[in-house]
Amino acid sequence: MSIRTANEECLRRIQQGAAVWTGVRQAREVVPGMDEHTVLHAGPPVAWAQMCGPMRGAIIGASMFEGWAKTPEEAVALAERGALRFDSGHHHHCIGPMSGIITPSMQVNVVRNEPFGVDTYSTLYMGIGKVLRHGAYDETVMAKLRWMNHELAPMLAAALQEAGGIDIKAIVAQAVQMGDEMHNRNKASNPLLLARLAPHLVSVAERADAIRALKFIDEAGHFILNMVMAGCKGILDAASGIDDCTLVTAIARNGHETGIRVSGLGDRWFTAPAPMIEGVYFPGFGPQDANPDLGDSAITETIGLGSLAMAGAPAVVEYVGGTPQFALETTMKMYEITAGENQAFKLPSLNFRGTPLGIDIRKVVQTGITPVINTGIACRRPGVGQIGAGLTAVPMACFEQALEAFAAQRAVAA
Repeated sequence: MSIRTANEECLRRIQQGAAVWTGVRQAREVVPGMDEHTVLHAGPPVAWAQMCGPMRGAIIGASMFEGWAKTPEEAVALAERGALRFDSGHHHHCIGPMSGIITPSMQVNVVRNEPFGVDTYSTLYMGIGKVLRHGAYDETVMAKLRWMNHELAPMLAAALQEAGGIDIKAIVAQAVQMGDEMHNRNKASNPLLLARLAPHLVSVAERADAIRALKFIDEAGHFILNMVMAGCKGILDAASGIDDCTLVTAIARNGHETGIRVSGLGDRWFTAPAPMIEGVYFPGFGPQDANPDLGDSAITETIGLGSLAMAGAPAVVEYVGGTPQFALETTMKMYEITAGENQAFKLPSLNFRGTPLGIDIRKVVQTGITPVINTGIACRRPGVGQIGAGLTAVPMACFEQALEAFAAQRAVAA
């Protein structure tokens, strides 16, 4: 197969992919390979010894939530003696923001790509600031985690069953035309989700419980993000494994390394040290407190959202830094390294041009332009949480390694 034909097939699968939020289930019931004492994390695989502070903090909190440990010290001891099985969530059709920790008892969103029969999973979004994914684990965090998993999740599951699922891709398509880029700005998409969910939630839950749930989803601001991430992954997973394809199907960071996966190179990761983030900090914090880039949320950029859609969401720069002109310039540069345009996600400010789609490792290396990521900033110290938001880029070394591997594979095949 020619590279052009392979890339066209990859784009076709992405364009035809769907993302419907069909349910909320316990991870051990639905996640492939989720055994007891399994801990899935964001980014490429990483061992405990190399894990950053926020990821370690999230694992401490998850271990106490599971009942594996009663104290942070006990949780650390479990990890150090090898009693926990760590793996990348990407290897199990899972995805999560920041540390991305998923353990067996956690409830996960189930998002379905029906045309290709792919289900993907993500945890429930906890809000911003001091939350588990950023490495916080004090009692306020643990109390919220218990409420979300034991009370909120069953309500959501019942509401989704009554609704027959909620089309996340359709919400994203509408929200992009309303000024969201879907990674760090969900001002339109979160209310759109709430509007579709609310009638069913009110129908299946007690009044006080429904009010609390709706208020939480509204105030969380980005509750839809985790379903969007799972939807993006499900679509991109269906576009993976195409021989001779040079398009990127995952960008992920674990706080130690940033990695990419390429459709034509199977499940291999191509990694480089995770970069720092230039951003806007919450009061009392600065660059000296920041952890290197972390999380699976760059799956949004991989499908043409996030920084690739910033031209249609100039207001996001108030949160991540930069200017509206920078937002426009960023999207225009991304067209130079992509193979097509997303037919579902269109930008009114660019005469309804589709967002850049299909990051091509050849074009990245040829142009010297790497994908920009807008993202949250976690404190490097465990237990603190989010301290800001900003901008970074995928290291060029990831694409150089991938292109070298692709060339070697083609040479062997010839």
